[in-house]
Amino acid sequence: MRKQLMAAVLIPLGLGLAGVTQAQSSTPAFQNNSSEAQRKAGNNQATAELFYMIQQLQREVRDLRGQVEEQQHQISRLQQQGRDRYVDLDQRILELSKAVESGASAAQQPTAAGASADSGRLTPARVYRSPEPEEQKTYNDIIDLIRNKKDYDTAITRLYEFVDTYPEGDLTVNAYYWLGEVYLAKPQLEQARQAFTIVATRYSDHRKAPDAVYKLGVTLDRLGEKDEARRRMNSVVEQYPDSGAAELAKKYLDSAQG
Repeated sequence: MRKQLMAAVLIPLGLGLAGVTQAQSSTPAFQNNSSEAQRKAGNNQATAELFYMIQQLQREVRDLRGQVEEQQHQISRLQQQGRDRYVDLDQRILELSKAVESGASAAQQPTAAGASADSGRLTPARVYRSPEPEEQKTYNDIIDLIRNKKDYDTAITRLYEFVDTYPEGDLTVNAYYWLGEVYLAKPQLEQARQAFTIVATRYSDHRKAPDAVYKLGVTLDRLGEKDEARRRMNSVVEQYPDSGAAELAKKYLDSAQG
């Protein structure tokens, strides 16, 4: 009877201790599962943020690609405008050359009375527009590109822009002259001839005209057109006898004869 009573007491006690032990042993597993869940949640958040950043970068790359394509389009358009300017320059030179040739032919024809035309009559020199301060600064910057930086390609573009922006002014003639100088230096002789011809024919009363005619002769000489070069040099001496260009033209003619 006593043994049965002790068994009845000890068995529930042992079961209780076992339950406590089992509960204590299960607590670390729960904590580990909780930590693992937190790590997974953190990883998921980091993955989501990384995905968002990748999307942002892809969007920025698309925007940059669009800007590059737009810039390429603008460059192509500027190049086409440059080619159009050359064509326009060629056309104007052709028209001027025809006008000069027609005028020269008319001047050589006798008058109705059988006498030659009066060569002593002079046409008053035109008054060229004086440059504004901003115009002068722009011109000075271009000259700096030519003389000091030797950036001829940029200077050519800037010179064309200058004559488009400031037409028929005093510095416009200078710009055409320097366009010829830059082309002569590159050398692009056909373009140099065209630029110098503009000054020599359209602006023959400008202070740059003697230099332009002389440099036109130099250009023609380099192109192998020796007879035409001598003709231009003679015209410098005859039309602008007191200029420095006339002295240079005389030296050329003396060396050509020698």
